[in-house]
Amino acid sequence: MPMHPELPRQLYSAAATRELDARIIAAGTPGFELMRRAAVAVWRELRSRWPQARQLTVLCGGGNNAGDGYLIAQLAHLAGWRVRAVAVSPPERLVGDAALALAAARDAGVPIEAWPVALPEDGVLVDALLGTGLDRPVGEPFAGAIAAINGSGLPVVAVDLPSGLQADTGAVLGCAVRADLTVTFIAVKPGLLTGQGPDQAGQLRFAALVESTGQGVRPMLERLELGHQAGLAPRPRAAHKGMFGHLLLIGGNRGMGGAILLAAQTALRAGAGKVSVATRAEHLGAMLTRCPEVMAHGVADPAQLAPLLDQATAVVVGPGLGPDDWARGLLDSALQRGLPCILDADALNLLAGQSVVLGQATVITPHPAEAARLLGISTAQVQADRPWAVRELAERFGCTAVLKGVGSLVADAAGERLPGLCSHGNPGMATAGMGDVLSGVVGALLAQRMAAPEAARLAVLVHALAGDRAACEQGELGILASDLVEHIRYYLNLRNCR
Repeated sequence: MPMHPELPRQLYSAAATRELDARIIAAGTPGFELMRRAAVAVWRELRSRWPQARQLTVLCGGGNNAGDGYLIAQLAHLAGWRVRAVAVSPPERLVGDAALALAAARDAGVPIEAWPVALPEDGVLVDALLGTGLDRPVGEPFAGAIAAINGSGLPVVAVDLPSGLQADTGAVLGCAVRADLTVTFIAVKPGLLTGQGPDQAGQLRFAALVESTGQGVRPMLERLELGHQAGLAPRPRAAHKGMFGHLLLIGGNRGMGGAILLAAQTALRAGAGKVSVATRAEHLGAMLTRCPEVMAHGVADPAQLAPLLDQATAVVVGPGLGPDDWARGLLDSALQRGLPCILDADALNLLAGQSVVLGQATVITPHPAEAARLLGISTAQVQADRPWAVRELAERFGCTAVLKGVGSLVADAAGERLPGLCSHGNPGMATAGMGDVLSGVVGALLAQRMAAPEAARLAVLVHALAGDRAACEQGELGILASDLVEHIRYYLNLRNCR
């Protein structure tokens, strides 16, 4: 599971990282010294992960990433490992610090061979091919080298970024190295933590190289962590349920009663004072049997929503809602009230193609396919630039947007704070009902009068942490959405979440 407590909170684009690097050098740390420190950091992590390997093959490209690679080869050679460096780009083209690194490796006696070569059958491979500057599909000879690395069956360490991965978005540019370990420097790039990045990067380690970085350069995103996230205030001794809001959940069309039940059950565990559900009448028996604390109402006509909306402080619309006229009527009735609201699932599909400003008290939580329908583009286009997509959703609909998936993202329409990225969560959460549980958490926080941007960030975070806690108990395979509910309650009750 991608637990990253040692990573910095702020994430920087490739361009911002280059600016940070330039500022460090201007402040007095030579570029070659930074390169040496980067090589030492990779060498340290590599030995820790594979201490018995004793054989290293370093594939080097044509820029500073290659310079890092040649210095790693030098360190391994001096430590007595069997080493060879493979120059996938002609080494005579190297300039500046990278050329100095090449000379240092040669002076130490590192054998340097020109690509193509047959990769060994054992040892560790180091990817020092392309680095963070790539902005177009990988071409030859690098595509062939990447294919050979991925087909070798050997452990792979990526230097700074897996070659072929877009640093800002986590998109694979044609092909990319699939590393077991990535050691990144100066700043953590968002693409390592969202989209395809986590699968390509493997285990992620960060080396700052200097004591302090980031001054005067704007980050691109910030990681969501409990220690930095606003939470619920402690409850007074004289608390009563009316102080913590009345949440109305709308959904559960025919055959989809489980979705609204999951959301309602979660909302109660996440602290909503009162929870009502408006659903198809045939679901009432199961609802009250499973969760008697819920006030369940059979609603056949949107007009029946009016008295329920009169009592609500926040609304959830979407879990199991369906695409029919019943669903559309309920959605329209809820939106007309202007209450703090979360829209998910079929509520989002019903909004697709419409031009509507939802307002800053609203949260939308699409997965990539739903986001694509809302934006009128393809799912592939959403996944190609997830940070852009979440900002575009927030701006276009004038609300707080959550783009779910690996490295879920949260952005608000006002843009007053950096979009948030959640690096927690695990593949076991790819199962039915997870989005309904998230909706219940967001709804409960809105009902308790938390502002929409903070409610979305906290809900996304505790939902992912709960999934990781469930996986730690019994493994990722077979996690149910309902397994997260008690763990969500645990995280919301943590003292450092307040």
